[in-house]
Amino acid sequence: MRRLVTGLALLSLLFAPQVASAHGADPVTTRGYAPTDAVIANQERGFYHHTETHYRADGTGYVPLDAATLRGFRTQENVTQILRVFYLEKFAGQDRLDPAYLDLVRADFRTIRAAGMKAIVRFAYAQPAGWPPTIPYGDAPPARVLKHIAQLTPILRENADVIAVVQAGFVGLWGEGYYTDYFADPADPSQVSDQNWADRRAVVMALLKALPKDRMIQVRTPYMKQRMLGVPTGAAGALTADQAYDGSPLARVGHHNDCFLASPDDFGTYVSDPIELDKEFVAQDTKYVPEGGETCGVNSPRSDWDSASEEMARLHFSFLNTDYHPDVLASWGDDITIAKQRLGYRFALEQSTITNATRPGGTVKVGLTIRNEGWAAPYNPRQVQLIFQGDKHSYRVSLPTDPRLWAAGSTTTVDRQVCAPAAPGRYRLLLNIADPAPRLQSQDRLPGSTETYNSAYAIQLANAGTWQSTTGYNNLDQTLTVTGSNNASCGNLPKPELIR
Repeated sequence: MRRLVTGLALLSLLFAPQVASAHGADPVTTRGYAPTDAVIANQERGFYHHTETHYRADGTGYVPLDAATLRGFRTQENVTQILRVFYLEKFAGQDRLDPAYLDLVRADFRTIRAAGMKAIVRFAYAQPAGWPPTIPYGDAPPARVLKHIAQLTPILRENADVIAVVQAGFVGLWGEGYYTDYFADPADPSQVSDQNWADRRAVVMALLKALPKDRMIQVRTPYMKQRMLGVPTGAAGALTADQAYDGSPLARVGHHNDCFLASPDDFGTYVSDPIELDKEFVAQDTKYVPEGGETCGVNSPRSDWDSASEEMARLHFSFLNTDYHPDVLASWGDDITIAKQRLGYRFALEQSTITNATRPGGTVKVGLTIRNEGWAAPYNPRQVQLIFQGDKHSYRVSLPTDPRLWAAGSTTTVDRQVCAPAAPGRYRLLLNIADPAPRLQSQDRLPGSTETYNSAYAIQLANAGTWQSTTGYNNLDQTLTVTGSNNASCGNLPKPELIR
């Protein structure tokens, strides 16, 4: 009984506020947080649904996205992203994309945005009519591909905020770069000449140019990145922490494995000798660039859960196709819930220590301890904001920290100082891990406002009882009391901005 009482006492201390004060300093409160095992609908991670649409020679085949279906993915499955493959059959033989086609693509992005989703995007020209595929395969020559990318650039830039990542596509059947009429020997696609590699690199560079510098692309095999960007395989050829997020092609090219677990080399995904070198390359590279894809066939024991989960953790998988391969996914049984929880990032707040009283404009000390329980870190930028939420007015202030550096399996401590609001009052403190795109930011609006909240793109912490679903904020269960008639000076510290 004594041991039980001691344990309960420890728990009560963990989840109850603890107030401390130093001589001459503003008092602080420390609070702990309970974790949750819930599957959370956070962006740019988790399982995705495969969607595709076509545009044949007569202009038929385009099936627009349906907003109600996409919303159902979010509300019923906690799925926040789709793979959208745009097939360009009609345009393999012509340089100009139809304006009507471009309007259809724009409409799809509007639907994605309205549903609170994001898209993994790929463009391709052809699928095989049967198996094995026959020549010609149906893709487009290099010069034409570059003209099409140029025409698609405005759409990609307009909608980059709801694009998670763009897969290199364009080359070969399914846009996977193998069976191709122009970028390899059609009779033997394994034979890729120096000119073919130069053409492939031109497509990748054009896509990188088409996208904002904070958006990445993925290539189908590690060797494609190695060959096109001139780096060796193995961990030594992969990204370093110093190179990460510097805007260079190396820092913006990730990986998608669309035959994950299917054979020792994942049907040609890995080509190094030994294969382990390519896996070491991907394991290091994907600390900073995205990895995702799909399974494509049962291959026990490698495709069994124990092996699959170990590889997804090692290779920092952010997303996986929920539609394929059904037999592989079914073989994981109830363990698939773990994949739903841990694909990509999963941030759990362990503790916060924050100033609880100060003068107007005084210094607020903020200490956060956050654990990333996922298999990867976010690969797109995020803003971290401390919200001062009052009954009449609310403020936000940015905390200079980068969630992309909150590495998988690690605990990060954020210790910062910011200015308090200048207006006296009692403020609830919340954490907003926001998408930096203005159109996707959560907003705290006046009570009774007819405006709608946009919380679909904020990150929910894996904690019990902290999520404020209307605003997209995480409630720290901390308060700050600002009192006094004389303003304090917090120097050059970040100052809060009025948001309502």
